[in-house]
Amino acid sequence: MISLQAAATKASESEQYRSPDGIVRFVREVLRADPAPYQEDILRNFVLHKRAAVRGPHGLGKTALSSWIILWGASCCGDDVKVVTTASAWRQLTHYTWPEVRKWAARAMWELLGLRMRRDHEILEYGIKLPGREAFAVASNDPALIEGAHAKTLLYVLDESKSIPDPFWDAIEGAFSGAGSDTEADAFALAISTAGAPSGRFYDIHKRKRGYEEWWVRHVTLEEAVAAGRVSREWADGRKAQWGESSPVYQNRVLGNFAESGTDSVIPLAWIDQAVERWHERGGKGEGKESWGQDVAYTGDDDSVLACLVGSTFTELRVTSLEDPMQTAGRAIAALRQNMDIPIAVDVIGVGAGTYARLAEQGYQAIACNVAEATDLKDRSGELRFINLRAALWWALREALDPANGEDVALPPDDLLIGELTAPRWTYTSAGKIKIEAKDDIRKRLGRSTDRADAIALAWYAGRLANIRKWRIGLW
Repeated sequence: MISLQAAATKASESEQYRSPDGIVRFVREVLRADPAPYQEDILRNFVLHKRAAVRGPHGLGKTALSSWIILWGASCCGDDVKVVTTASAWRQLTHYTWPEVRKWAARAMWELLGLRMRRDHEILEYGIKLPGREAFAVASNDPALIEGAHAKTLLYVLDESKSIPDPFWDAIEGAFSGAGSDTEADAFALAISTAGAPSGRFYDIHKRKRGYEEWWVRHVTLEEAVAAGRVSREWADGRKAQWGESSPVYQNRVLGNFAESGTDSVIPLAWIDQAVERWHERGGKGEGKESWGQDVAYTGDDDSVLACLVGSTFTELRVTSLEDPMQTAGRAIAALRQNMDIPIAVDVIGVGAGTYARLAEQGYQAIACNVAEATDLKDRSGELRFINLRAALWWALREALDPANGEDVALPPDDLLIGELTAPRWTYTSAGKIKIEAKDDIRKRLGRSTDRADAIALAWYAGRLANIRKWRIGLW
């Protein structure tokens, strides 16, 4: 164990940690971490190139890597340093990035640098404060918060950066205007994320589009993450079975590829991701009118799913299997808390008819939905018609989730639900009506029925559409 007196003489060693190999030594010796080979590669090239953009599978250790670089910047880059951290969602910083910083700071051998890093003194909830040096968190929706950052060394960490808006990236570029080999100032930027849709600044950087050649780009592959023991092969294979190898969810989150839903997909993954983020921001709670949707299992392989909508938030999914229609009705009554004023839409095809009949018999606001029947519902524009009620319900859900329509719908973070919502495709019939891919065809491709997504669509119908069947979708 090194004495404090000896450690004081090693304070100048922080300069040795500034090199490409030095940052790896810092992570190993000071933070006592064991970086994977690809993490070492990223650390070295981050220091060498000063701007690094990294994408890869979920679970590769992106947040740990970000926290190591934050601590390195605050402790090893001189006496006039500002480390600015941001993310596409504030929750990423408060729930993941900064808790990870605090975790590694508590484990570190700071005496090797002659530093004191105490919780609630130098290490704060969302920041680090040292003489002449600080690190802090800012929201990515307000680039003005970083435009005034001035220091001899500026370091930016953009966690889950795929959705950070362009003005924030532009503000960061301003920091590099005074940094270079011909000035005394220095600047670094790390942008790290799972991949998303092929659009935005993070995507442009990875595609090496003109003007972004200064960025060093790294795609960590699934094979690298599995070989390093960071990602489970079993998990990856399970997600392939769950979402389908060609689905954008699998491509983005497991392979780290940029992919988006096809033009024939009913609901784009990017819209769903935004809705899930809103659910987290609201803590899964909603305000306003309550409604429910009940999808009843048709075969033993399917699930019966109850979905609850409160205002514009789908607060929960209740999933059961292998129960008869009366048991399903009983569960629905319990969910309604015996409140007969709450509407519940029930798919009455097959055994669902028995569940609906029981609810109606008991006096509940049960709405019978034969999704195979014809409908007079139209889209928001009043131009599009649908081959059946199922197509109308899915299209209504699409329009509700479209950010341009301002519904701000929130969805629970359920992986099966996300996979189901992205699965269906749509087309026009010869009569010019919209048709949604048949459930049997989806089952063959996805390996299961879209029970969760159907319950969500039914809940939206019960809360927003059922009383206006003669109106266009959107006139509520």
